[in-house]
Amino acid sequence: MNVRMTNSLRANADQAGSIEAVGSEVRALRKARGLTLNELSRHCGISLSHLSAIERGAVNPSMVKIQAIADGLGVPVSWFFNERPGDGPLEQTHVVRSENRRHLNKLYGEPAEVSGFSDWLLSSTIGGAFHLGLSDYAPGPDAAETELVVREGEVHGLVTEGEMVLQLEDEVITLRAGDSFSIPGDLPHWLDNKSDKPARIIWVNAPLITPGNVVRRNET
Repeated sequence: MNVRMTNSLRANADQAGSIEAVGSEVRALRKARGLTLNELSRHCGISLSHLSAIERGAVNPSMVKIQAIADGLGVPVSWFFNERPGDGPLEQTHVVRSENRRHLNKLYGEPAEVSGFSDWLLSSTIGGAFHLGLSDYAPGPDAAETELVVREGEVHGLVTEGEMVLQLEDEVITLRAGDSFSIPGDLPHWLDNKSDKPARIIWVNAPLITPGNVVRRNET
């Protein structure tokens, strides 16, 4: 990481007063990855006690340690310094302007060209019980069939643009703008854009699950 980038990230951290904010983001992301403190400690080479102190906001971690944690969690270090401007600390903490949304594909480790969609986090943090997001699906009339998945928790969605195909077990359902759905995560499902036009969906998941943590139906 170059000095200019390091200074820029540190400035964002200082602006947000973010010793606690960085620790909270580390904890939330670790849990989203399904990792224990012990496991992350081994992945990033930071002692368990020091990593715990970072998550609690009890210490101010160096950029070297933040980079090691980012590597251990599989995200760019900028994930922990998401700049959210505002007139007051509550606005900065709880409001996300459209230009400051975090790109969840960075968390997934899959660019939109691979996954077929771009996911954006609308919630201010991934640390809550529910997570609000937005997905843009590229046209995919020739997309290959994909195996159904199951996951922990619940999945809710509202199609705001275009047309989506929702498969629930053997039932295939076409969703159009204005249609919504709510399903338990353990119901085998898949959502895709099979049309020749882009589609957009706003979703709520509980909890946040990264694609690597879903289970294909034939693996259950």
